[in-house]
Amino acid sequence: MLTIGQLAAYAGVTVRTVRHYHQIGLLPEPERDTSGYRRYGATTVVSLIKIRTLADAGVPLSQIARMLKADAPTFATAVQHIDARLRDEIQRLETSRTQIAQLAAGDSLALPPEVVAYLDRLREIGVSDLIVDGERDSWILMAARWPDRVREWMPSKLEQLDIPQVVRLYRLLSEIFAGDSQADDPRLEEVADLVAGLNELAYVAGGIDFGEAAQDDLPFDLLDNLAVEADPRVARLVELMRQRGWDGLARLERLA
Repeated sequence: MLTIGQLAAYAGVTVRTVRHYHQIGLLPEPERDTSGYRRYGATTVVSLIKIRTLADAGVPLSQIARMLKADAPTFATAVQHIDARLRDEIQRLETSRTQIAQLAAGDSLALPPEVVAYLDRLREIGVSDLIVDGERDSWILMAARWPDRVREWMPSKLEQLDIPQVVRLYRLLSEIFAGDSQADDPRLEEVADLVAGLNELAYVAGGIDFGEAAQDDLPFDLLDNLAVEADPRVARLVELMRQRGWDGLARLERLA
């Protein structure tokens, strides 16, 4: 006859676990002997080993008692159900691992490879990390709304980076927002002139064709809000753009 410590050691569990199984009625609790100790026989050892094996396999404790009493067909069916649940859990965990890997990948989080390549190209032409991060967050908003369309827009965006005015615009933004310049920084005037000129060019030569997406106001409003929330000087830039006949930032529209 074994003490509770000997029982736990033989079955490969802790004394606390044995007491917990007693408490929830999973393992019968023997009467105390004349010396006041509980003694466990071989049958209890076998039962505890079965319980431990099922618990280690992922079977909920609430189902173990029923499985121990089940006949062979019922036991096999229960095992199949548990196996299916475990497969679903494994799939969920694999999905979580993929998402964690994306977090470690930085720009790849929530963005397709085409957008990541565009962000890399911005870095190559000397755009600051601050501005690239802003672009990344903007494209996250757009990819969430139009997961398939953003891939179609990337070739046009990459072509724009061959335009000297666009390169100048990004570098100028990098200089302005990297420092502590004021809202009346005269360089913002140059930014507004560049944006207005490029937008005129897009009207003539054609820029990104947003198609029906251009009628979806919410993403563009969010993009504008994202920029303003990132730096209060953006509000001044919006004002300067209005002075030049354009409203908005992400989707500039000609004022009447």
